[in-house]
Amino acid sequence: MASGFFAILDDIATLMDDVAVTAKVATQKTAGILGDDLAVNAEKSTGFVSSREIPVLWAITKGSFINKLIIVPIALLLNLFLPVAIKIVLVLGGFYLAYEGVEKIVEYFFHKKQETATSTDEVKNEDAALEKAKIKSAITTDFILSVEIVIIALSTVLDKTLSIQILTVSVVSILATVGVYGIVALIVRMDDLGFRFIRKSNEKGLLNSIGVLLVKTLPIVIKTFAVVGTLALILVSGGIFVHNIEYLHHFLPKWPVLLKEATFGVIGGLLMIGVITVGKKLMALFKS
Repeated sequence: MASGFFAILDDIATLMDDVAVTAKVATQKTAGILGDDLAVNAEKSTGFVSSREIPVLWAITKGSFINKLIIVPIALLLNLFLPVAIKIVLVLGGFYLAYEGVEKIVEYFFHKKQETATSTDEVKNEDAALEKAKIKSAITTDFILSVEIVIIALSTVLDKTLSIQILTVSVVSILATVGVYGIVALIVRMDDLGFRFIRKSNEKGLLNSIGVLLVKTLPIVIKTFAVVGTLALILVSGGIFVHNIEYLHHFLPKWPVLLKEATFGVIGGLLMIGVITVGKKLMALFKS
């Protein structure tokens, strides 16, 4: 009886060792997309008043965990019974990411918002609506990025047993969510930490200098992530198109990879903007 118990423990230890190795490889493979995920989510999680930053980030984090609870079992099932569906889902998600990235650029250059006088209640209502919209957008974008993270992680263990596949993909999904949103939380609270350092130092000394640096650096970091996050959306979408559409994979073989992915990302985003614009106009015609 005791020998059987220890045999089970030995099997579990062996399985965990295998999962540790495969999870490490899978994490290395997903490092690029995790960097993009960090940039995108940092951009989407900032721009709120200080008191709302952590609640908003927590709402997005919970949404990210739910996303992965949905994606992991579906990805494993599709890989077993309908592998081609994974590529279709990725390409459709790529068009969504491309639209999000290119739409930000178009909005910045051609549709700059004009400031208008509004009452305090209207501002509060607009802020609440904007917060909900940004949370929803962040969770949707996280869903697409999570699909790619899960698929890449799964691709590293296709020759392993089903149990190792499940555990590896699950571990990578948890690490991705905790790691990305943990770093984002540190970024958005940089100014609070800076103000604490300033108060403790009585406005002089090394601690004060560090505090001032953190406070002054945060706006630069946020603006940087806004730019990097937009570029990441375009590059990730272009990468999805290049790696999952056979014709595009072999198209323009002499072009640098980044330029090729950026080009297809922008084209995909412009196509989506065109489709959505035409769709809105048709809906307006039908309603009238």
